Amino acid sequence: MFGFIVCVIVFELLTYLASDLMMPAMLGVVDELGASAAHVPAAFYLYLIGGILVQWLIGPVSDRFGRRPLLLIGCALFTLACGAMMLVPNIQAFQWLRVLQGMGLGFVIAVSYPALQELFCEADAVRLMALLGNMALLSPLLGPLLGSLLLEWLSWRELFWLLACIGALTWLGLYGCMPETLARNAATPALRLGAIAQGYLALLRNRRFVTASLALGVMGLPLVAWIGLSPLLLIEQSGMSSVGYGLAQVPVFAAVIVGNLLLGRLIARLSLSQVLQHGLWPLAAGLGLLALLSAFDIPLVALLSGLALYGVGLGMSHATLYRLAMNASEHSKGLVSALIGMISISVMGVGAALLTVAGAGQSPSAFALLASLAGLLYLLLITWLLRLPPATDSNVDPRDVLS
Repeated sequence: MFGFIVCVIVFELLTYLASDLMMPAMLGVVDELGASAAHVPAAFYLYLIGGILVQWLIGPVSDRFGRRPLLLIGCALFTLACGAMMLVPNIQAFQWLRVLQGMGLGFVIAVSYPALQELFCEADAVRLMALLGNMALLSPLLGPLLGSLLLEWLSWRELFWLLACIGALTWLGLYGCMPETLARNAATPALRLGAIAQGYLALLRNRRFVTASLALGVMGLPLVAWIGLSPLLLIEQSGMSSVGYGLAQVPVFAAVIVGNLLLGRLIARLSLSQVLQHGLWPLAAGLGLLALLSAFDIPLVALLSGLALYGVGLGMSHATLYRLAMNASEHSKGLVSALIGMISISVMGVGAALLTVAGAGQSPSAFALLASLAGLLYLLLITWLLRLPPATDSNVDPRDVLS
C-alpha cells in the first residue's frame, strides 16, 4: 500500500512538473521554435485542456475494467509524450504534445483519486488528498526554481527526456505495487456509452455536485492564472532572472502547503462544511487585498502577500471541497471523479484564458484586479453550496452504466 501511495504521489508530481519545470524555459522554447511569446501561456492552457479531453471516458472505463490498468495506460501515455519532445520540430508539434502530456493529469484525477477514496475512510482520505496536494504543490513551488537551475546544464528538450525517464520508473513502480480497488468477476457487465451519458446528465442535474465542482475550478483560477502569466509578468516585463522568478513562487505555494497542514489538524475535529467555512477567511482576505492593491502600482512583495493569503485558504479548502463533491452523488466514483475533473479544469483553463485576453498579463495591477474578481465568484458559489440540502441523484442507477 505504501509503495502504491508513493508511486501515485510521484506520478501526480510529474504531471505538474511537466508544466511548472518548463515555465522558465518557455521563452527559450518559443525563441528556438520561431514562435511568439503568446505561446507561453497557451502551452499551459493547452496542457489543462489535455487534462479534460478524455476524462469523460477514463472514469467509467476504470469503473468497468478496474483502476490499475487505466492508471498504467495513463502513465505510459504521459511518459511517451514527454520523450517525444526530443524530436519536436515546431511550435505546433510542441503544443500538440502538451495536450497529450496533459492527458496524464486526467488519468491522475479520474483514476488514482477514486482509488484512494475507495481504500480509505473519510478522514484518512481527506488527509491523504491534502498530502497529495502538498506533494503536487512542490512542483510549482520548486519547479520554476529547479527548472532555472537545470537549464544551466540541460536544454529544454533534455528536461523533458529526464521527466520521461522518471515516468518510466514510476510506471514500473505502479505495475509492481498498485492494488486493484474494485472487485471484478466474470459476471461484471459490459460498458454502455448511452448509460454513461445518462449518468453524466444525472450528475449535471445534481445542484450540490455541480456547485461544488464549479467552486473547485473557480477557487483555483487565480493560482492557475498566476502560473500561466507569471513568466510574462516577472521575466519579460520586470526583467527578473529565471532564478529570481523561481524564488518569487516560493511564498505563494508555501502558503498553500501551510493551508494543507492546517487542514490536517482541523479535519480531525470538524466537519467538512466547518473546515470549508474556516478556509473562507484567509481566502477572502487575500482576494480582497488583491482587489484593493489593484488601484495602485503594485510592488512585488504586496502582490505576493495577497496571493499567499489566498493560498492559505486554498490549501485549507481544496481537498475538503473535493470530498464534498465526491459525496454529493451515489454514482460510481470513477464517473463522479471524471466529471469533477472535467468541470473544474475547464473552469480553470477557460477562465485563465479569458483573464489573459482581458489583459491580466499586461501588468501586476491588471492581474490583481482580474484575478480577485474571478476569485470572489468562489465566495458566491461556496455560500450557495453551504445552504443547499444534501443532494440525491435522479433515478438513474449507478449500476446501469455497466450493464
